[in-house]
Amino acid sequence: MKRVTIFIRGTSSNGKVVAVCGSLEDLLSVASTKLGIRASGVYNGSGGLIDDIALIRDDDVLYMSDGDCLVENGGQDLCDPEKCQPHTDWLTLNVGGRCFTTTRSTLVNKDPDSMLAHMFRDKGVWMNKQDCQGAYLIDRSPEYFEPILNYLRHGQLILNEAINPLGVLEEARFFGIEQVAIQLETQIKASQPPQDHSPLTRKEFIRFLLATTTKSELRCQGLNFSGADLSRLDLRCINFKMANLSGANLAHANLSGANLDRADLSSASLDGANLQGVKMLCSNAEGASLRGCNFEDPAGIKANLEGANLKGVDMEGSQMTGINLRVATLKNAKLKNCNLRGATLAGTDLENCDLSGCDLQEANLRGSNVKGAIFEEMLTPLHMSQSVR
Repeated sequence: MKRVTIFIRGTSSNGKVVAVCGSLEDLLSVASTKLGIRASGVYNGSGGLIDDIALIRDDDVLYMSDGDCLVENGGQDLCDPEKCQPHTDWLTLNVGGRCFTTTRSTLVNKDPDSMLAHMFRDKGVWMNKQDCQGAYLIDRSPEYFEPILNYLRHGQLILNEAINPLGVLEEARFFGIEQVAIQLETQIKASQPPQDHSPLTRKEFIRFLLATTTKSELRCQGLNFSGADLSRLDLRCINFKMANLSGANLAHANLSGANLDRADLSSASLDGANLQGVKMLCSNAEGASLRGCNFEDPAGIKANLEGANLKGVDMEGSQMTGINLRVATLKNAKLKNCNLRGATLAGTDLENCDLSGCDLQEANLRGSNVKGAIFEEMLTPLHMSQSVR
């Protein structure tokens, strides 16, 4: 008994080792069972037809032809190529007018669940249309199809510099090649800049600061700094108008001359910050901490917090000489031991505000709401002319 290795003719994979016994017909029957074809001929490695079992030696490598092929004229196949070619036969794809030549196994083996695999695994099932040259017609973009075909060839997704990965992603989704789609989605997401609403980090903002000269205005209007750590930074004269600074850490930062009009500073920490001449018109600083801040500018430029929402803020020990808090809301705020000399508090809501130990000399409280406000241990007397409510 002899032992041989058999393959489908034209392939070098998925072979089977079988025993040779009996006649040539017995070998063909065994090959048909093992390889799942209707074996009709036996060939050696050089393509020669074997017509006698005695010509087969032990450990030979043999190739079995498909039963649809006719063997005539000294062993040459006279058949319809489309019927007799195995899964590695060559075929041409006409993709959007551009032809690609590849093998059936390339389209089938790498991703068996893809549309291309289903189209070319079983011949004739999909009734693929062909052009006059016999190339299979596929109405897709050849530019984006090429990286897909190369991936099926060697398993690596390689995009030339001029190729838009979004286009290749759409082709991968269309042909159902999930691994390529997942890889491209990850790549595209990593290459995209942060969305406009993504908070800037301390590292990113310091990079902006270093790239700007001290004489240039840094415009941060409407940017998102939510939760950012900007403590102890030099932020003088920066435009933070309508910026989101909620929950940000601005402790001991230098914000002199900064524009914070309509900015969101809710729950932010500004303890010990330098706020000389700052503009905070209609800003929202509800629940923020401004302990020990300095609003007093030696040059006489007064900080402007007119109409600001300062509910529940802690401004204990802050220097606020001449500050403008007109029609601001300071309900339940803590202003203990603050210097409010000459401050404008006209129309300000000071309900339940703790003003113990404050210096309110020459402050304007006309029209302010002082219901429940605490005025204990005042440094200077509060005259009725300063408040009529």
